[in-house]
Formats: sequence, C-alpha cells, structure tokens
Amino acid sequence: MRPPAARLVMPHDTLLLELFAIFVWAKVFGEVFEQMSLPAVLGEILAGVVLGPFATALVVPNDTVYSIAEVGAVFLLFSVGLETRPKELIRVGRQSLGVAVLGIVVPLLLGFVYMRLRGEAAHESVFVAAAMVATSVGITARVLADLHVLHTRVARIILGAAVFDDILGMVLLAVVIGLVSAGGVQWLQLAVLLAEAAGFAIAMIFLGPRLVQEMRPGLSRLSSQNAPLILSLAICLGLSVAAERIGLAAIIGAFFAGLAFAEYSPEWNLQPRVGAINEFLAPYFFFSMGSRLDIHVFRGHVLVAAVIITLLAVVSKVVGCALPLLREGMGTALRVGFGMMPRGEVALIVALVGVQMKIVSQPAYAIVIFMTAATTLLAPPLLRLLFRDLMVTGEAGIPGEEMQRIG
Repeated sequence: MRPPAARLVMPHDTLLLELFAIFVWAKVFGEVFEQMSLPAVLGEILAGVVLGPFATALVVPNDTVYSIAEVGAVFLLFSVGLETRPKELIRVGRQSLGVAVLGIVVPLLLGFVYMRLRGEAAHESVFVAAAMVATSVGITARVLADLHVLHTRVARIILGAAVFDDILGMVLLAVVIGLVSAGGVQWLQLAVLLAEAAGFAIAMIFLGPRLVQEMRPGLSRLSSQNAPLILSLAICLGLSVAAERIGLAAIIGAFFAGLAFAEYSPEWNLQPRVGAINEFLAPYFFFSMGSRLDIHVFRGHVLVAAVIITLLAVVSKVVGCALPLLREGMGTALRVGFGMMPRGEVALIVALVGVQMKIVSQPAYAIVIFMTAATTLLAPPLLRLLFRDLMVTGEAGIPGEEMQRIG
C-alpha cells in the first residue's frame, strides 16, 4: 500500500525542495552510518523511515519522486552488472555455482514454508522467500576488501558465488512475477517464462560482450567524447524496456545490460561515471524504500515473524552455501557460508516489486526490510572474526596450488 502522497502536478519549486530535502538527508544519514563502519545504504533507508509519512511526515514523497526512485533502481542494477565480468564469472568454477544454487534453494524453501505455516497467502510467501535469496555482492566485497583478503581462494569463491547468486536471483524474480501475474501455476506459461529468462541470461553472458565488441570500431568514429557512456545508457534503458515487454522486471534488463558492458568498463571508464549517476539517483530509491515502511506494524506477531525470518535467512544461507565445501574443512565452509549471508539491493528491489504490484502487505514488506538490515549489520563483525587467520596467513591453511585453482 502506497503511503499518502502529494498531488502529482506540483509547483517546480516545491518538487525541487522535496528532491533537495531527500537527497541531503539521505546523504547525511548515510555518512553517519559510514562513520560507524556500517553500510551507507542502511542510513539512507533509515532517513526514509524517520522522515517519511509513517513517522515524522517531514518529507512525503509524491508520485514523481517514486518514479525517480524506480529509475534509481534501474541504474543501481546496471552498476551491479558493470562490476560482474562474464569471463571471470565463467572462470570462477563449478564450486561457486554449487554454493550459489544451494544458497538459493535452502533459503527459498525455508522462507516459503515458514510464511505458509503462518497462514500467509502463497504469492506473498513466495515474494518474502525470494527476497531471502540474493546475497549483496557490494557489501560482501567491501568487507573482504577492508580485511585485505580478496586475494584468497575463499574470498574468490564467495564473490563468484555472490555474482551467480544475483543472476539466479534475477531469473527467480522473473519467474515469481510471471507466476503471480498469471494468478496461479500455469505450466505452459511457466515453461515459456523460464525459457525467456534463461535465454535472456545466456544471451547477455555469452553474446552481449561480443555484440559490444562489434560496436567498438563504430564508437571510435563518433565525434562525442562520451560515446561509450551514451551507448551503454541507451542499451541499459532499451533492455529494461525489452525485459518488461517479455514479462520480466525492468531491473533484470538493466542488470544484464551492465553485464554486457562489464568487460569494457575499465577501458571506457564506465563504472566511475555510472557510479556518479548512482550517487545522485540511488538515495531516492533507498529513501523511498524507507518511506514506504510503516513502523507501527512492528509489534506482536509481525516482530516475532521478522526475527524468525532473519534467523532463517542466516541459518539457511550459511548451511546452504557451506554444504558444497564441507570436504575442504569446516573453517572454509563457514567462511563461505557467512560471507554469503548479507542481503542488500536485490532483496530490497524484490520487496519493492511486490509493493508496486500490490501483492505484498505492509507486514510482509516490513519483515523483508528488517531481515535485509539485520543480515547486513551482522555480516561485517562475523566475517572479521572468521577471517582472522586469513588476515594473518593470507591462506588459512590452504595449499598454494589450491589457492590458484580458481582464476
């Protein structure tokens, strides 16, 4: 349910004032969280909760702001795709894929079963379960970089699995949307949707970079100094539209557009420039996420459910991701399991899609936000504890040849 909004047509000075207030307060809250060594995204969400219509009502986003927030989500996933090179994804090995698959199946099943046992509708249960799936690549990479262990084999398994996790999470979201839109399980439609999602993913991973390579000579002949950026943004928007037209979410098209340009991002300096766009647009997305949250639902059975879902999200990720690596020792398995624990942007976007489709209630939405924030807050201290040995030895007892197996 969308909170009360100002009228769509507003005087320009009022709209600019609202954009100014949201941007500044989101950045202020984000900076406070970063000063405490916490992810800025949590601060930006909290700004929306505190200043939004369900709390102080100092800032009440209108439909125009929500539209800007949706564009912010598109470019956020485009940026995530730019950080995901298909060659590295293919090279990272079957272990990362195994970790990612079990890391999706176990949380999905546990989340869905628990929500159904609580008596929630099937479509709402599947959205909450889908939000439990995706690991935050950004948060995990940031923590591992801070610990100076990115060079280790364990870290590379985690990052590779997190990337596969995001891709499989996008495909899962596409399937969930298709199922819910169909009003039930229609097997033929489900088969078509799975084929479309899988085809979209395979095409962007294997064919996307080749198509971009074919465009390189033409780009060099253009007069514009920003030709690569212009092309990448155009394809991002174009694939977002294409994804929507075939029944997927726009963010899925944006993610795979980033994936197609990832190999050439360093050469064309795309990541910093798209990052600059995100610095402006992303705060509106995260602020709007917080502003949609009615904090008054956090009482009684909803609070209990939020805590239980969070515990299930932690346990299911750790168990699911650790199982494929048990033969390499409990230490390695636990590091990978807890490294895959934090949820982030994709979980929030799954929740947003559910709200926009009006099939996720305020209590379910609150549960997802609580779970995302809790797993994100728990991950850094736990990873610092588990990676102590790697910070000292750089290899955690794994032989040198094993360190080189992936890569």
